[in-house]
Amino acid sequence: MSDVQLIEVGPRDGLQNEQTLLSVDEKVEFIGRAVDAGVRRVEAVSFVNPRRVPQMAGAEEVMERVPRLDGVSYIGLVLNRRGLDRALASAVDEVNAVVVATEEFSRRNQGCGVADTIAAAVDVVRDARAAGIATTVTIAVAFGCPFTGEVEPGWISDIVARLADEAAPDEIALADTIGVGVPAQVRDLARRTAERAPGIPQRWHFHNTRNTGYANALTALESGASALDASIGGFGGCPFAPAATGNIASEDLVYALDRSGVTTGIEMQRLVDAAQWLGKALDKDVPALLGRAGAFPAAR
Repeated sequence: MSDVQLIEVGPRDGLQNEQTLLSVDEKVEFIGRAVDAGVRRVEAVSFVNPRRVPQMAGAEEVMERVPRLDGVSYIGLVLNRRGLDRALASAVDEVNAVVVATEEFSRRNQGCGVADTIAAAVDVVRDARAAGIATTVTIAVAFGCPFTGEVEPGWISDIVARLADEAAPDEIALADTIGVGVPAQVRDLARRTAERAPGIPQRWHFHNTRNTGYANALTALESGASALDASIGGFGGCPFAPAATGNIASEDLVYALDRSGVTTGIEMQRLVDAAQWLGKALDKDVPALLGRAGAFPAAR
């Protein structure tokens, strides 16, 4: 296996479905703890309507106060031109636009159809590139939809091709938003994506809803992934997807990668400490397992 970037999405996807709302101070501390652990790409904020997703309120204030260090890149999730304007004004380093792959989920999540989300993502990528900002487009519910069921992989590859042809983002991410995917699907989508968007790095986003997230992440890495999303503590979920539980946990993933000889540059114990801090802030048990079992061999 090769080296891989771990993208910490806890400050965004990890918090967006939690009932406890963190303050700006707490969000900044959370991000700082991730950076202190060695994370160098953080999906720090989401520029969405705070009335719809109150957990993401205060994005501008968070970005004003995050630690600005050489080599650390902050990502803002955006859905449209207004979100991009807010992101650019907040001096993000990257933007992540979202295309939802099914009509029903797209209308519930973003209030418009798939074609509209593709067009919006293309516009975001073009305008962000003109502003000198790196771009990712994430294809949500790429493995399955909670409302309409199976998603045809050929349809996902058609979306990939359109994004590559019309926008050519710096990165394409495929997201198992509700945690239904298995490694065979990962291999298939990785192959299709490489064929339809040659030369564009692949990023992958997995949830562990059905206990397949880590197997999927390792399969994506073997299939050529350049980046994997994970969330400290394994917190997270989509507020518009019923029963969508947490992301794969950053510390559990780093353990698997370290033991597999994959370099991440991230200190596992600092992630465990950050997860324990976050669990207290959210008044919830930490879903991740590493903090309970500890590393192996045990530290002396």
